[in-house]
Amino acid sequence: MPVIISMLRGVNVGGHNKIKMDALKALYESLKFERVETHIQSGNVVFRTKEKNIAALTKRIQDAIEKEFGFRPDVILRTVSEMREAIAKNPFAKRRGLDPSKLLVTFLAAEPSAEGRANLLKINLAPDEVRIDGRELYAYYPNGLARPKVPWAKIERTLKTSGTGRNWNSVNKLLEIAEKLEAAN
Repeated sequence: MPVIISMLRGVNVGGHNKIKMDALKALYESLKFERVETHIQSGNVVFRTKEKNIAALTKRIQDAIEKEFGFRPDVILRTVSEMREAIAKNPFAKRRGLDPSKLLVTFLAAEPSAEGRANLLKINLAPDEVRIDGRELYAYYPNGLARPKVPWAKIERTLKTSGTGRNWNSVNKLLEIAEKLEAAN
């Protein structure tokens, strides 16, 4: 049975779209997902499911959240192998002295077009650095994540796709949880 990593966008940020993680876990369990685990308060859920259609699974989760909590967040799903690949492709991995707390991976809902990627590269982001590989956007913020030079809303408009970001430590922890769940047949 496949293990899926689910990341909700904009949950429990700035006092908006609040969901307690025990309530979110209960919702996922009500959808007949198995071995449901949450990680921190930002809407990360790892679970097993028989469902193989990711688009249908995404819609099902969004519909349930909207019905239960009254808002509809973007839900970004990745398989264990996709998360492993995202970690392996980190373009900043070999850089010495990199602070992992300043590295953000944004998991995009769709792969941006060539035009969107080209337009993003035209924006002066310095000192921040951004790289895109498939459906992942990697950003390093040397001055911290609190005040990026370019707001995410502008990047999202440029790429014409939504996404949700997780810091490097959370990305690795989500993979660790998923791999343990995968190994626990």
